[in-house]
Amino acid sequence: MAEAYIITGFRSAVGKAPKGMFRFTRPDDLAVSVIQHLVESVPNLDKEWIDDVIVGNATPEAEQGLNMGRMISLMGLNTDKVPGMTVNRYCASGLETIAIAAAKIKAGLADCIIAGGAECMSPIPFGGWRIVPNYETSKVHPDYYWGMGLTAEAVANDYKVSREDQDFFSFNSHQKAIKAIQGGIFKDQIVPYSITETYLDAAEKKANKNEHCRY
Repeated sequence: MAEAYIITGFRSAVGKAPKGMFRFTRPDDLAVSVIQHLVESVPNLDKEWIDDVIVGNATPEAEQGLNMGRMISLMGLNTDKVPGMTVNRYCASGLETIAIAAAKIKAGLADCIIAGGAECMSPIPFGGWRIVPNYETSKVHPDYYWGMGLTAEAVANDYKVSREDQDFFSFNSHQKAIKAIQGGIFKDQIVPYSITETYLDAAEKKANKNEHCRY
């Protein structure tokens, strides 16, 4: 059985939803910038050696619909020789694409795959535009439709995780992230992305604001 290796990896900067710096930026455009940077970082790689582009997404509709993985492959690699697909396993979607890629390579079905996730929660309501549960199932098993909030409450209750413990862990996690950002730990992992925001100023005149997103 062949072995699978992660050769290189990058991500975009991260913004807040729904009012953050990427609120007017399409998720496929963000993913394309990352893929183009990734391919450039491996100079001896022929794009047509790539067997597949697998993209995880938890709400594959609207700007993220129409098999976004295939569109990201077409836009990012500028060739129609590499297929693409979208995988939805909710919060584990991106990790699942890496697992699928590794399994395909180990099974001899592929030699080189780009895998990861792309998501933007600003243009799409939480849960999607039109939620239609199965009526009979939701009556008998309403927990089948639980989101992460109710799931977290159940986990905390089952494993006796107090609110104080969660706050302590969260605070320290943010402190580590701030320290890492200030120390430039993530600098080489994040693909910079420039955005231009068009708006009306105080005099109701059209104006532009440029931002360079690094973290």
